[in-house]
Amino acid sequence: MTQSRNPQSCPLSDHSPLLQTPIPINTISLAMTFNSDAAASIVRLNIGGKKFCTTIDTLTQREPDSMLAAMFSGRHTVCQDSDKGYVFVDRDGKHFRHILNWLRDGVVPSMTETEYSELLREAEYFQLLGLMDEINASLVKRKEETEMGTELTRIDIIKCSQSEKVRFRGVNLSGLDLSKLDLSFVDFSYACLKNVFFSRANLQCAKFRDVDAEASIFHNATLRECEFTGANLRGALLAGANLQSANLQDACLVNCSFCGADLRSAHLQTADLTNANLEGANLEGANLKGAKLTNANLKGANLQRAYLRHVNLRETDLEGAKLDGANLLGAIR
Repeated sequence: MTQSRNPQSCPLSDHSPLLQTPIPINTISLAMTFNSDAAASIVRLNIGGKKFCTTIDTLTQREPDSMLAAMFSGRHTVCQDSDKGYVFVDRDGKHFRHILNWLRDGVVPSMTETEYSELLREAEYFQLLGLMDEINASLVKRKEETEMGTELTRIDIIKCSQSEKVRFRGVNLSGLDLSKLDLSFVDFSYACLKNVFFSRANLQCAKFRDVDAEASIFHNATLRECEFTGANLRGALLAGANLQSANLQDACLVNCSFCGADLRSAHLQTADLTNANLEGANLEGANLKGAKLTNANLKGANLQRAYLRHVNLRETDLEGAKLDGANLLGAIR
C-alpha cells in the first residue's frame, strides 16, 4: 500500500520543486512561507562576503526583539541574490559566527579585549540586547579578576613616583587608573600594563620596553622620547598623544588609534601598524622603514620627510596625506 506523504513535513532541499519555482524578482516575502514547519527552514546569509547557513528558529527565538528576528519574522521583505538565495547584510562577517553560536547556545566565547569590543559593536548593530549584557558582564568579570592580581594601587604608584629612579620592571599593574600622574622617567619595562588608564599622564622619557599594554589608554598623554621597543600595544588608544621622537621599533601596534597624535621624528622601524588609525597624525620626519601598514588609515596625515623606503603602501589609505619630501624610493603603491 502506498503511503501518502505530507509535503510540509519534509525539509526543503535545493532540488525541491518549491525552490525550483521561478521567482520573477530578486526579493521575496517570507510571510507566505511562515508556519509552524517553515520556522525551522534554512536561511542563507551573506555577511560582508562571508557566508553562513542557519535556521529561522535560531534567528528569532533567543533574541525576539533583535534586528535579525525582525528581518525574518515574516513581517518584512528581504533581498536575496538570484543564484543561491543568500540574504546580504553589509557588515563585517568576522565575528558573525559568534553571534550565531550565541543565538544557538547562549554562550559568549573567551576573547581579547579588542575582540570583545568588535563583537559588542556588531551586537549593538543587530540589537542583540542579551548578547550585549553578557559581553559587558564578561568584561566586568575580567577587570575584577585583573585587579585582584594587580600588585600595586594608584596610591602606591604616587608614593613611589616621588622617589628618584623609579622602577616597576615586570610588575603587574593591569587595570590601574594612572591618569594625570607625573610618571616621567619611570621604568615600566617588562611590566603587565593591560587596560591601564594613562590618559593625560606625563610619561616623558619613560621606558616601556617589552611591556604588555594591550588595550591601554594613553589618550592625550605626554610620551616624548619614550621607549616602546618590542612592546605589545595592540588595540591601545593613543589619540592626541605626544610621541615626538618616541622609539616604537618592533612594537605591535595592531588596531591602535593614533588619531591626531604627534609622532614627529618617531622611530617606527618594523613596527606592525596593521589596521591602525593614524588619521590626521603628524609623522613628519618619522622613520617607518620595514613597518607593516596593511589597512592602516593615514587620511590627512603629515608624512613630510618621512622615511618610507620599500614600505608596502598598496593597502594603506593615504587620502589627503602630505608626502612632500618623503623618501618613497622602492615603496609599493
